[in-house]
Amino acid sequence: MSETQTSGAAAADSPNAPEIDSAIPQEELERLTDEIVSALKTVYDPEIPVDIYELGLIYKVDITDDRQVAVEMTLTTPNCPSAAELPGMVEGAVASVGGVSGVTVNLTFDPPWDQGRMSEEARLALNLW
Repeated sequence: MSETQTSGAAAADSPNAPEIDSAIPQEELERLTDEIVSALKTVYDPEIPVDIYELGLIYKVDITDDRQVAVEMTLTTPNCPSAAELPGMVEGAVASVGGVSGVTVNLTFDPPWDQGRMSEEARLALNLW
């Protein structure tokens, strides 16, 4: 699985995270988190037959108390031909999750993506062992 981190209200899911008071009930937060991850797994880089979550392109997902979601992601390279379309695809996928009130997608190249961020599932699919 990618090294996706959640913070803000969703940080409470992390075993080492500090306790965070959230206006979102824990069950709802868990549902939102699971459904956001599922939605992210429907987005594929058009040139690679693996979803962007398993590729490790999603760096961070923040869910605020008002259910705004901020996604920090990267691309396999800064010159990725899909750079214009992938953020919009991510925004659309996350916005389709029930209970999400809005989505912001931010691209970053710090740290740069490398194959070490891919899940075992992605490595298997791409035969990169």
